[in-house]
Amino acid sequence: MSGYKKGHKERLKNRRKEAGTVRKIVMIVLAAIGIGLIVSLIAGYLYIKSSIEPVDPNDESNVDVDIPLGSSTSEIAAILENEDVIKSAIIFRLYTKFNNETGFQAGSYSFSASMTLDEVIESLQTGKTKGAAVRITIPEGRNMEQIAEIYSEKLEFTEEEFLNKVNDEDYLNELIEDHPSLLTDDILQEDIRYPLEGYLFAGTYDYDVEDPTIEEIVEVMVSRTEGEVMEYGDEIEDSDMSIHEVITMASLVENEAPNEESRREIAGVFYNRLNEDMMLQTDPTVLYALGEHKDRVLYEDLEVESPYNTYQNKGLPVGPISSFNINSLQAVFNPVESDYLYFLANSEGEIFYSETLEEHNELKEEHISSDEGHNYIPEDE
Repeated sequence: MSGYKKGHKERLKNRRKEAGTVRKIVMIVLAAIGIGLIVSLIAGYLYIKSSIEPVDPNDESNVDVDIPLGSSTSEIAAILENEDVIKSAIIFRLYTKFNNETGFQAGSYSFSASMTLDEVIESLQTGKTKGAAVRITIPEGRNMEQIAEIYSEKLEFTEEEFLNKVNDEDYLNELIEDHPSLLTDDILQEDIRYPLEGYLFAGTYDYDVEDPTIEEIVEVMVSRTEGEVMEYGDEIEDSDMSIHEVITMASLVENEAPNEESRREIAGVFYNRLNEDMMLQTDPTVLYALGEHKDRVLYEDLEVESPYNTYQNKGLPVGPISSFNINSLQAVFNPVESDYLYFLANSEGEIFYSETLEEHNELKEEHISSDEGHNYIPEDE
């Protein structure tokens, strides 16, 4: 019995010793992992911090860089890293994505190794290229006729010549062949007023010659749209909409909402109405159908017969009604989820949302004066 007790004590002693050894090993392993994690975090932080800084703060010599038409952010980042303008293409992509930086323009740039990421990004967004002969800015939300007017005021061709070219079927078929990822036969539908409406991206454009042709202008703008829109290729593929429908929706959001957050809200309302098989009933489509600008839409205007009039037709209009800001496109893919089916804006631009027609009309009585237009939904009365 004493031998048994002695053996039992010995086994307990060995187990305690083993347990102590295991605990020590576990502590050493955990400490090593913790130290490794801390070291990795510090190294990662230093790497990112270094990658954001200029390649060489003391080197202000010019680095000529060509950004091709239709370049994606990833392609631009690779070009900049290859030309030693930035330290890391990966960090550039993450930095621009995290800060929601978009709207990069093609062209021939003059950078330097002393530029910060923010300076490089600003140049790409404003289109500050080297040696531009002429610079023209197309504001967001402009329609085809307004774009034609802007160009005709600064260049040698007329507004009519521009519009005739962008409506030329042979020319349009050439563009469709050159840009198959963006342009489809949807733009050739019979009822569409201007096939390239919404496909000429708003922005600042620099041209190397003083008198670029209409074809050169359209090519640059379509390529810019292609580059911007195809950044969201996965989102388009996952949606139930075609590219033409996505661009159409973005143009509606652009014309109804004054800022990024309201665009997401209104995109959500549009989706809710579509899901309820309700007409969108958005005033900008009426104005486009009328073909004129008005300070307010009257009840009689809602009766205009047009495939663009969303007070007369369910679903999206036959095509876009203008160019759009990039955050209008983003709102199409990232709408605010809500139960709202109605909205209205007062004279200060403040937007009010509601779930029912009754609540909507109450808000109208409270916030909209009788001389500001109809601003309510007659469909459900």
